[in-house]
Amino acid sequence: MTRARIILLNAALGPLDYRVPHGMSVEPGQIVVAPLGPRPMIGVVWEADRFPEVAPVGDNRLRPISGVLDAPPLPASLRRLIEWTADYYLAPPAAVLRMALASMSALDGEKTVVEYRPTGAVPDRLTPQRAQALERIGERQGLVRELAALGEVSDAVIRGLVKQGALEAVEVSTDQPYPDPDPDFVTVTLSADQQAAADRLTEHVRAHAFQTVLLDGVTGSGKTEVYFEALAETLRQGKQALVLLPEIALTEPFLDRFTARFGCEPVPWHSGLKQSDRRRAWRAISRGEAQVVVGARSALFLPYPKLGLIIVDEAHETSFKQEEGVRYHARDVAVMRGMFESCPIILASATPAIETRHQVALGRYEEIALPSRFGGAELPEIIGLDLTRDPPDRGRWLAPPLVKAMAETLERGEQSLLFLNRRGYAPLTLCRHCGHRFQCPHCTAWMVEHRLTRRLACHHCGHSIPTPDACPECNESDALVACGPGVERIADEVKLLFPQARTAIVTSDTLWSPARAAAFVRDVAGGAVDIIIGTQLVTKGYHFPELTLVGVVDADLGLDGGDLRAAERTYQQIMQVSGRAGRGEKPGRVFIQTRAAEAPVIHALLDGDGARFYAMETESRRIANAPPFGRFAAIIVSDTDGALARETAQRIGKIAPHQDGLDVYGPAEAPLAVLRGRHRFRLLVHARRGVDLQAIVRKWLGQIDWKSTTRVSVDIDPYSFV
Repeated sequence: MTRARIILLNAALGPLDYRVPHGMSVEPGQIVVAPLGPRPMIGVVWEADRFPEVAPVGDNRLRPISGVLDAPPLPASLRRLIEWTADYYLAPPAAVLRMALASMSALDGEKTVVEYRPTGAVPDRLTPQRAQALERIGERQGLVRELAALGEVSDAVIRGLVKQGALEAVEVSTDQPYPDPDPDFVTVTLSADQQAAADRLTEHVRAHAFQTVLLDGVTGSGKTEVYFEALAETLRQGKQALVLLPEIALTEPFLDRFTARFGCEPVPWHSGLKQSDRRRAWRAISRGEAQVVVGARSALFLPYPKLGLIIVDEAHETSFKQEEGVRYHARDVAVMRGMFESCPIILASATPAIETRHQVALGRYEEIALPSRFGGAELPEIIGLDLTRDPPDRGRWLAPPLVKAMAETLERGEQSLLFLNRRGYAPLTLCRHCGHRFQCPHCTAWMVEHRLTRRLACHHCGHSIPTPDACPECNESDALVACGPGVERIADEVKLLFPQARTAIVTSDTLWSPARAAAFVRDVAGGAVDIIIGTQLVTKGYHFPELTLVGVVDADLGLDGGDLRAAERTYQQIMQVSGRAGRGEKPGRVFIQTRAAEAPVIHALLDGDGARFYAMETESRRIANAPPFGRFAAIIVSDTDGALARETAQRIGKIAPHQDGLDVYGPAEAPLAVLRGRHRFRLLVHARRGVDLQAIVRKWLGQIDWKSTTRVSVDIDPYSFV
């Protein structure tokens, strides 16, 4: 090979051709360094025939590749996934490739550090601190600071032991291997339904063939234990497995369950990892040494050389949809990766998405059902509270029947959970003297009061200010009023009602890392918490046997705004949070507070008739030709100059394509008209299922240019319409 086609990590460029210097050998998938102007840049060698639209450059104009990096090549299956993702989501291939090369330091080759270990020699001058350090270190090995922490002494004491010959230097690789999970570490007893489901899943693993399976089990049915059996079989087959979780906060509880089953932790991958941990994980994954990886959606694009199983837990979760950069949906891309890898995919959920149910109905996905809870536990009793008939006391948010149930639960020594999907203390703060409302200066959004931190914050861009003592408009003091409840306000009400109760507020503000989530789980499992007040973070993944009461503070909150999936999402969230109650031997109760008791989704929740609700929702989608029967694509135009954003959006709208099976709506100012200082306009494309939506949008936008300050992004299969 004398020339090579390379995709560089520059989203503004397509594939470029380079000369392969004499004596250098490169193959597709290899990670290389190549010059771009005066700068060296990392890229990946690609098959020349994969981009036939790129015209070849004459040999005399080619610049030479600078070098090949010491990293395993990206597998062909991953390269096909990158191509598909870029094509389907109308993203630059380089932007998708960057997700696969997610640790730049991992591309530097082997690295070593100097650690120290005891030699057995006794120093000539054995001070009490040196003696303490040697006793506590024992036979362990580590960095100077790590040994100092073990010995509870200063770094200087450790360095003194090195000089005295009591510790010796050892050069070790930073890419230390991970322990191997043992598929037979413990013997698990499953119910008949669980065993039948596990047997079917392990058959798919042994077949080494592509198959998408929906594991549809009610909350508490033991879906995790079932797919652990498929995971164990994957390990026996010598293959790698990937488990995707929707929230970082769920990672730590999952690691504990995994360790109990397989004897060691899996390899984690999420945004909270240190750079050194990401490097170590990436290199172990790329060499096939990391046998099980558990992580967020970005783990999907890592270079597994022998992937044998993909599991998407809580597969209905909308957080699997990326809303920035490459706007992909991890659930759908996981299915495509399984196809390219020829391996099975398990979509586990108690409330599968309508899109997934539709694939089952078409026969493309296999369904395995777990209709009852494990160990004889019963699903909780669900009780509706119509707040128009039985309202809370003035200035309160919890209706008397729910307060009474909480008191009874406390008296029995059991735990309660209050669910409200709204962070902070109040969603709006205004001045009762002049009516001034606090709005984010960078977004068309109200500032949310957070009393725990005494700040007003925008939940869209992160801008925050200290909560003022006086109105900035009229300078009136003590005139600011909090409007509406957030979880912090509900927690205050709980403290007034039950001053002796121990409470925990669970939001992304309080559980920002896996370690914080693990501490929360320990506190609740250890009985140190009586009442949990939380957002959607507490709706999934947690198992607390003593939690017997759930109160949904505002079941109507998610029904506003005209979202296509509003009713479905409300049903999923409330069913999931209801599933936290009564998971042990004690029965559970769920109180749902609503002012829309006649809404079909509320009826379905109270009647326990999920099948009828899904049938009605599916039929309404069919009539509207909405997903999964039709398709949407959103075009979002933004600029710091509002007039320029509007003008660009109008120019795009004027040349919109006209053809059967395709409608274009807009442009119109976005509901979130300003975000992070950028003015936003949206167009919505609605197409029949058989229309080549991507080709139409690609050709359409290719006819127009816009200023460098303007951003035009495309969201295929959008979940957000703001």
